[in-house]
Amino acid sequence: MKNPYEELEDRFKRMDALNGALSMLYWDMSAMMPPGGVESRSEQLAVLKTLHHSMMTDPVMPDLLEGAESDQNLDDWEQANVKEMRRRWVHAAAVDPDLVEALSKASSKCETIWRQARQDADFKSVLPSLEEVLNLTRKEAHSKSEKLGVSAYDALLDQYEPDGRAAEINMVFSDLKSFLPNFLDDVLTKQAAGPDNLPLVGQFPPSKQKELGQKFMTVLGFDFEHGRLDESLHPFCGGTYDDVRLTTRYDETDFSSALMGVLHETGHAMYDQGLPKRWRGQPVGADRGMSIHESQSLLIEMQVCRSAEFLQFAVPLMKDTFGINGPEWEIENIIRLYTKVEKDFIRVEADEVTYPAHVILRFELEQAAIEGDLQMSDLPDAWNEGMEKLLGVTPPSDREGCLQDIHWYDGAWGYFPTYTLGAMTAAQLFAKAKADKPEILESIAKGDFEPLMSWLIMNVHSKGCSLSTKDLITSATGEPLNAKYFKSHLQNRYLI
Repeated sequence: MKNPYEELEDRFKRMDALNGALSMLYWDMSAMMPPGGVESRSEQLAVLKTLHHSMMTDPVMPDLLEGAESDQNLDDWEQANVKEMRRRWVHAAAVDPDLVEALSKASSKCETIWRQARQDADFKSVLPSLEEVLNLTRKEAHSKSEKLGVSAYDALLDQYEPDGRAAEINMVFSDLKSFLPNFLDDVLTKQAAGPDNLPLVGQFPPSKQKELGQKFMTVLGFDFEHGRLDESLHPFCGGTYDDVRLTTRYDETDFSSALMGVLHETGHAMYDQGLPKRWRGQPVGADRGMSIHESQSLLIEMQVCRSAEFLQFAVPLMKDTFGINGPEWEIENIIRLYTKVEKDFIRVEADEVTYPAHVILRFELEQAAIEGDLQMSDLPDAWNEGMEKLLGVTPPSDREGCLQDIHWYDGAWGYFPTYTLGAMTAAQLFAKAKADKPEILESIAKGDFEPLMSWLIMNVHSKGCSLSTKDLITSATGEPLNAKYFKSHLQNRYLI
């Protein structure tokens, strides 16, 4: 007869398999599914989510958890596993199964409508569906708030950033809001006084862009036996640990957008592929929340792949892939292009300096929406006002404004702050990695990512969920998360 812990392991392994199936269906919906499949797919997703919820909230679960928590024979990893099991159960038990089903269906429907609305710059067409998603999300937030003893927004945030609290994030973001405006002005002044950038003009076939992306994925260590690269409207990394699915989107006149999307998502993928194999299928073997996940993607995309060292290696590969040459391909020009700072509308294409402003805007808007202080009918105006205030630009249409991101339309409220927390974490991790292994930059210039990746695997990936986010960062870097390293990185790259 199995003891409570062993029974829990079996149950969570089955639930993990179900989550894997859900993830694959979501990937297919974004990358392959024809528009006519949305109704049946929404039903499939809702049924599987409800089934997963019923498994998680089985009446026997509280007794099993109490039994496992009192087991004195569990090792450190098993104890951490039980802690994560408890956290997941609390989140699930707080929500009625009918609400789980309704929110799943509403999010699938809204996401599908959003795809056309974004293309047409037609916010009004998706507004009713978005309002439904928000209303159901508010119900979910308030249900979880009561069980977790936190605010409604914090209850949503906790899903993506365990133990994350808006009050703490507000303090960090306030620090950045006071630092960035003057810093941005200084950077723009310096860049305006420098040499003119020569644009990379030409036609870049998507097939060649994909080929280039796959070359860099291979260099980074991506295992194509356990993953693939596809195309979607919004770049993402999905699938399962053993079958990681990356997507990007292509612009035939600008390959850098797709390439940086691939590099960003490969950072996510390397984290997934580096998680401890011994604990796959168990909560303790999963990623440690979205700020850590985003730190891995932003470390690769921003910290590494916009560095002079990486571009020394990368530019010849770019030229060879597209069969192009000319003065615009000189390394110094490419470095200037890849570190160009400008006030723009699109978050996923933003530079490091302006990126936090994009996230802060979304963080403030979604808090207001969840708290009932912002109606969705007012979202376009609030968005445009926020962009003008934070960056001094106004989107020409809602396509470049409140329709640009998928997150709210597919029900992911509380996700956005993890991007900037991830950027700060990335800077701190990279600084420590370089201190521990001074050869990292020299190796990157040669196309050798092993020193960096081995450090990340040892200090981040292999830890899974065995530590809290705070403890993981402290364990890896020697100090808690702070903005010092992010600020220092920006100053060194853009002003010195």
